[in-house]
Amino acid sequence: MAESVLRKPAKSIRSFNHAFASKFAKSMFFTISGLVILSFIATRMFTHVDLNLYGYMVGTFVFIGGFFYRFIAWGERPPTKIIIKKGIKLLGRKSTPKTSVEHLGTYQFIWNRGIYRLTQHLLLGWGVILSCFVTFPLVFGWMYFTMEEGGAYTVVGMGINLMTVNADGILAFFFYNALNFTAIMVIAGVCMALYRRLKNMQARAEQNFMYDFLPLYLLLFISVTGLLLTFMNVFLHGQGHYVMSLIHQYSVIITLIYLPFGKLAHIPFRPLSVFARNYREHYAEQSMKECKVCGEPFVSTEQSKDVIHVLNTNDITFNMEDGFHLAELCLPCRRKYRIARFSGFATHEVKTKEANQNAKG
Repeated sequence: MAESVLRKPAKSIRSFNHAFASKFAKSMFFTISGLVILSFIATRMFTHVDLNLYGYMVGTFVFIGGFFYRFIAWGERPPTKIIIKKGIKLLGRKSTPKTSVEHLGTYQFIWNRGIYRLTQHLLLGWGVILSCFVTFPLVFGWMYFTMEEGGAYTVVGMGINLMTVNADGILAFFFYNALNFTAIMVIAGVCMALYRRLKNMQARAEQNFMYDFLPLYLLLFISVTGLLLTFMNVFLHGQGHYVMSLIHQYSVIITLIYLPFGKLAHIPFRPLSVFARNYREHYAEQSMKECKVCGEPFVSTEQSKDVIHVLNTNDITFNMEDGFHLAELCLPCRRKYRIARFSGFATHEVKTKEANQNAKG
């Protein structure tokens, strides 16, 4: 009896999953449905919808589809499955808030690359993120403003009146110009990135136009056209506003469609770096794997096992004649061992360390 009761939920879950053609279809259905429901609630049954933002909404839906397509294709890989599965279990670690701030807020991991690159990433990253925090709530109607008599605005969030601000007050000024401030941040960050890519010889040798320059030009174009809209409203009394608003809107839509498939995809994927950091730290605290040649601990025992498991899953075997797996060697010894296979000399047994073995940056 108990066994039959336990089987029913599992059977119903399988039947529910069969209602969708794929994981991609299921993810899209629930995400779009959730956004529509939230908009229905926030706009008070669609009574406060700004049709001027319709294009941004369509572009966002296309972006979500591309993001899920890219994420699911990436998440189905064996190593990614391990990181996501174990990373979710380790979110309760005490270090998770600190790690999240360092990876998602202050970009501490870029500090070793210099203050210039840290400043560039802070301006670009937070400029884009804050722009999204302002734009998406307005696009989906989660936040909007109503004009009261007497020159005051009421800020409405999720259908609830949050506050009333004077139209000429300091708060209203920041509300009006929030996207202008973030545009300036993005422009400064893009200019710093372009300067480095044009002047740094190593960067020039490794970059290409479509992958490295195009995302920067798109962000720059969006920011400049956004500032031009404010300029036309304030100094030209709205002249040319309609044409520029369309240009700005199309540039945003194109960028949203492109975003999941280019270099900018690392922005929505960045939170998963917290999973990877927790994974490394947690299992390193439990047990470290010692290199089979030099005896130096180089990775956690769990990670070493996972690497071997993933390789076996993909029918890739690196079992050596010396009785160990290639993944059980640290990187310097692994490189020496590979050289030994070609040269016939046991270079991996030489105790001298590489000059750049512990290099950082």
